[in-house]
Amino acid sequence: MPLTEPAPAPALTRAPVPPFAARARSVGGSPVRDILAVTARPEVINFAGGLPAPELFDREGIAAAFEEVLAQSPERALQYSTTEGEPTLRAALAARVTGRGLPTDPDDLLITTGSQQALSLLATALLEPGDTVLVEDPCYLAALQVFGLAGARVVAVPGDADGVDPAALEEAVRRERPKLLYLVPTFQNPTGRTMPAPRREAIAAVAARAGLWIVEDDPYGELRYDGEHAPWIASLPGAEDRTVLLGSLSKVMAPGLRLGWLRAPAGLRRACAVAKQAADLHTPTLNQLAAARYLDVLDAHVARVRSVYGARRDAMLAGLPGALPAGSRWSRPEGGMFLWVRLPESYDTVALLPRVVEQNVAYVPGAPFYAGTPDPATLRLCFVTQTPEEIAEGLRRLGRGLEQGLGG
Repeated sequence: MPLTEPAPAPALTRAPVPPFAARARSVGGSPVRDILAVTARPEVINFAGGLPAPELFDREGIAAAFEEVLAQSPERALQYSTTEGEPTLRAALAARVTGRGLPTDPDDLLITTGSQQALSLLATALLEPGDTVLVEDPCYLAALQVFGLAGARVVAVPGDADGVDPAALEEAVRRERPKLLYLVPTFQNPTGRTMPAPRREAIAAVAARAGLWIVEDDPYGELRYDGEHAPWIASLPGAEDRTVLLGSLSKVMAPGLRLGWLRAPAGLRRACAVAKQAADLHTPTLNQLAAARYLDVLDAHVARVRSVYGARRDAMLAGLPGALPAGSRWSRPEGGMFLWVRLPESYDTVALLPRVVEQNVAYVPGAPFYAGTPDPATLRLCFVTQTPEEIAEGLRRLGRGLEQGLGG
């Protein structure tokens, strides 16, 4: 019987896969991350990133905390945990918050995988597509990304050197009917400014009258080098039941541990816990337990960091007059990590950046931080990652780059 050839396989047809979600198509990546990727060469003095100084990480102290946890309670440290967070860490953080003027119980806190996750959880719990969020102008860039991915309308509220203007806020609330106001009132990213206590009281009063959530982000509050402490908005009359306070161990302990927290009214905190269950179940148990032990010595470490960062801020302030063109203005922050610079009208910091990078120094242009109309002459400088000598050299390079860029 003759053998028959098998029938040829039908040609494979390939239909296109469905498109990405609209929110993924409409929100871009972080310009700061893009700049860091371009300027990762070791010869570049990088004022662009908001990174803590790695040489100041307490490697021995953190390693000892991890070793102690793994030696004494490995079964617990390596196991799943509760979504709300390890009780020992929540208790220690609640004591710190209480000690800084805001009475807090451990159950008032939800541990998050960095305070950036807290923003995402709040967006999930509070925002429907099309809802309006009010922000400072300029604003923390990653918050703009979170609200954009949630499909929110982001509206900038006018302000001044003290932050959001209360009268402008009240008008924006009447006009826009927002769900929430997002603020970094202490050593703001990107400007470094701090909202004084009377302005905070006025903001709290507007939120009380208008029915508005306030998200008070405080990643830098313990990094104060001079000036007077201002109370959290969450502690002020009228704001107690409508303010979410966000905190982080990234800037004072180590960002690689990805440990943050939120303090919120009970109903909203429960909604955020449900959102977190869907996101990652819980923040890593081992990191939480090690951090809880390390908090016993954190104050001494923070004091050392403040001393070093304060000297670096002073070095940058001392070098700016000789580096920047005549007519430039800049902030003088009492703490935090950033300075905000405005060059004369003829300068465009986005267009100038490639010429500045040729001088092996980098900054972040100010334009991406604006939810409203950007100011092209602005830029952000981070002063904590370099030594005073590196800062002085970096500013000399910056001055050359700005001069050559404008001339070219």
